Amino acid sequence: MAKIAPIFVSHGAPDLAITQTAAHDFLKSYGRSGARPKAILTVSAHFETADPVLVTDPAPEMIYDFGGFDPALRTIVYPAPGAPDISRLAFEAIEAAGFDPKLAEKRGYDHGVWVPLMLLYPEADIPVAQLSVDPNRDPAWHYRLGEALRPLTEQGVLIVGSGSLTHNLGEVFTPAGLRRRDEDAPQWVDDFAAWIAERLAEGDVDLLLDYRRQAPFAVENHPTDEHLLPLFVALGAAGHQALGRRLHDSREFGVLAMDAYAFNAEQAA
Repeated sequence: MAKIAPIFVSHGAPDLAITQTAAHDFLKSYGRSGARPKAILTVSAHFETADPVLVTDPAPEMIYDFGGFDPALRTIVYPAPGAPDISRLAFEAIEAAGFDPKLAEKRGYDHGVWVPLMLLYPEADIPVAQLSVDPNRDPAWHYRLGEALRPLTEQGVLIVGSGSLTHNLGEVFTPAGLRRRDEDAPQWVDDFAAWIAERLAEGDVDLLLDYRRQAPFAVENHPTDEHLLPLFVALGAAGHQALGRRLHDSREFGVLAMDAYAFNAEQAA
């Protein structure tokens, strides 16, 4: 089976699942446009553990890990089967690379998993494995984690890093209330998103891994790392000096950059 390029998607607020926005429409169209994977390995910013954890649950339930949104969201069920065989393959690959992974027998789909997947693959008929991020580890550690997963992409597994290109909830939920969804983005959001796009297009992994010091307004856009860490896993899985192609670029609530990327293994010049 041909290699399937890893992707990174910004999953936004949970109600992206039921709110027609540019990012919502992009995810619905993108899932119909590419090769159909035999399985999906998700790396969600909302699955945080110490050291890597792979889920072997064959029938994950739903996790509604949010509050304050439309109650209808808590009635959504994404019934895709788990992929314990893929989780075990990933476990072996990660362990062989020198990590200390663990297996979790039970874990449901958090909204970083089911929100984008129900738009990408609404039939819910592709098995889904899950891999955690470690918020106490840096981007370089997650990039190496992704490198260990590269063989899975050559076996028809789509690796989906699910986070947010920018993620500062203190700027989303302001003292005056929730920002308008259609509010214009401040320059500090656009500058950061443009820097990431340029570095990915150039395959400049070293600068990307040092983004907190190198990127403009890095701390303002990411007070903590966890929502950008899935990007580094997907980038690493694409291969040495992979290039990132921006698939989508929009903003919600002014400060959430909803950018999405696909990564290929062509080496940068």
